[in-house]
Amino acid sequence: MFKVLVSDPISNVGLKTLIEDSEIELDVKTGLEKEELLKIIGNYDALLVRSQTKVTAEVINAGTNLKVIGRAGVGVDNIDLDAATDHGLLVINAPDGNTISTAEHAFAMLISMARNIPQAHGKLKHGVWDRKSFTGVELNKKVLGVVGVGRIGAEVVKRAKSFNMEILGYDPFMSQERAEKLGITLATVEEIFANADFITFHTPLTKETKYMLDKPQFATMKKGVRIVNCARGGIVNEVALYDAIKEGIVAGAALDVFEEEPAVGNPLLDLPQVVTTPHLGASTEEAQLNVAIDVAEEVANVLKGKGFKNAVNLPILPEEDFAELKPYLKLGQKLGQLAAQLCSGIIEKLEITYAGNIADLKCEPLTRYIVRGLLSYHLADDVNYINALKMAKSKHVDIIESKTSTAKGFANLVSITVTTSNDKVKVSGSLLNGYGTRIVNINGYTVDANPVGHMLIAQHTDMPGIIGNVGTILGEAKINIATMQVGRKEIGGNAIMVLGVDKSISEDVIESLEKIDGIKKIFNVDLQN
Repeated sequence: MFKVLVSDPISNVGLKTLIEDSEIELDVKTGLEKEELLKIIGNYDALLVRSQTKVTAEVINAGTNLKVIGRAGVGVDNIDLDAATDHGLLVINAPDGNTISTAEHAFAMLISMARNIPQAHGKLKHGVWDRKSFTGVELNKKVLGVVGVGRIGAEVVKRAKSFNMEILGYDPFMSQERAEKLGITLATVEEIFANADFITFHTPLTKETKYMLDKPQFATMKKGVRIVNCARGGIVNEVALYDAIKEGIVAGAALDVFEEEPAVGNPLLDLPQVVTTPHLGASTEEAQLNVAIDVAEEVANVLKGKGFKNAVNLPILPEEDFAELKPYLKLGQKLGQLAAQLCSGIIEKLEITYAGNIADLKCEPLTRYIVRGLLSYHLADDVNYINALKMAKSKHVDIIESKTSTAKGFANLVSITVTTSNDKVKVSGSLLNGYGTRIVNINGYTVDANPVGHMLIAQHTDMPGIIGNVGTILGEAKINIATMQVGRKEIGGNAIMVLGVDKSISEDVIESLEKIDGIKKIFNVDLQN
């Protein structure tokens, strides 16, 4: 018998799979104090939680028989993933159960904003019959910009089409073919901001999406645009949004998420043009039931040694199989992250070559780390080491893996080539004795760079003065250069400069660097995580 502890409130309907399984003994004990949980957790093979129970390293250490932790929901902030991974425990979540709920909520917010429903409702509830103050706008024939056309964004598109809206869609993995199947026009973020009457966001919060809607973007928009954010706080700069509403650029905003929650006291709540809810995107009976059903089934499958799909961590493999490969995992992830920030356009293909002694190892775990690094730039925590290959397939990214004994002067060499709709990027890395993880080649240029922290990579013409000019601008901005590598193929030809710097470089500094004579392209790379 497998023993499963449910420590947060979950309906019996959601737990049906576990309740009816003759091989599972289910205990539901909610509201446990920390000491109570620590005292009993060692008796269980699995722990099933929502968001209340804090599954700390201490709890995991005490769970000597634990094999899997299930989270009935998407976020796993209340679970110490590093500790779980160190102990070889799978952490399972339920990422698909709230798709419809969140999409419907976003569209409900959009309609409510367009017709001023909450404002009119509130006034009438206070005894005022006011038909003149709340004239709205129709959705019919309006342009809706959907930023992020994944699972939730695609569902929003379906609903918008039934309202006869014209839809512009942006997604870093969306091809023209898929856009045509959805019946939308593929557009850049800039095109959406310039042309949409309504804009809704459905992306994770990443370095790329942080404040993607800020003061400069509001300046390019139609007067009277309306904004919906039911995705993540921080995608929209709330200060800039407040100003844009006061200035009359934005006619309305519908917000379910905020940078800081609870958002009580947020100045946006004082504006009559803002429709808001307290992070209710997944708060439907159906969504809560679906995530419970999904995670209960997954936990049962893990305990019985069956297949599972929604793990969010990668337990360490048996040491005898994993020891040689383990040092390369960080290298693989960094190669993927670097390539993602050097390429543009829709990612279509990833080619991985393992050369040298590493070619004799089982490299699938390393491939997962590479893919996760590549996709995480756009998808953040939505992609992990378990679902990386599945996620790549769902985004129509072809993965080709090859091995060779020839490593071009290195004992081991890992090379990846990323082909996009716009270009092709190739980066190679190795482990050097005494130096650790190194990037040794970027697009055919030999370098020796430590892939950590903040980096500035410049494509330029090999000519006197460029390095000095770059250093001067960075110095004036008080940005210290920690390391420098320069690679070229011939005197006076194309060259590459790779700088390790101590802090992130602002956009205005990047613009100044791009104006230097001989500079062709600047990449502001972040490899902190």
